[in-house]
Amino acid sequence: MEWFVRAFLRASLAWLGLGVTLGVAMAVHPAWIVYRPAHLHMNLLGFVAMMIFGVALHVIPRFTGRPLHSARLAGAQWWMSNVGLAAMLIGFGLRAEGAAEATLMLGMGGVMSAIGAYTFIYNIWRTLGVSHVPSRRPERRPLPTLVHRG
Repeated sequence: MEWFVRAFLRASLAWLGLGVTLGVAMAVHPAWIVYRPAHLHMNLLGFVAMMIFGVALHVIPRFTGRPLHSARLAGAQWWMSNVGLAAMLIGFGLRAEGAAEATLMLGMGGVMSAIGAYTFIYNIWRTLGVSHVPSRRPERRPLPTLVHRG
């Protein structure tokens, strides 16, 4: 298994643990409900998306019988996705505290996370390959006749 697949799977599990912990903390301390956007992003972008990225990067090349387009892009995607999500979470925390830097952190983290997702799309798209498009029209075949000619 490639290092980036293992890294996505481990990151997914780490984000799940953090997201569940924040969820429990919000249940115990209702005032922490202001951190709901962070909880949501930990679980959806952290757990769900990272799990999908890791599994897809491992199985799609095997399903298609084609090598992954770029392992280097997959590694860069891991960094962009995780650093972007961490920056977003800092931004959500800063927003809950009313800090002026919140918008900048959310914006930077969101853009970085989006670039990670676009990188995944590109890498998988290229792995799937270009479907064969015939360069000429198919031969015309005569329609079958309904009357028996004998």
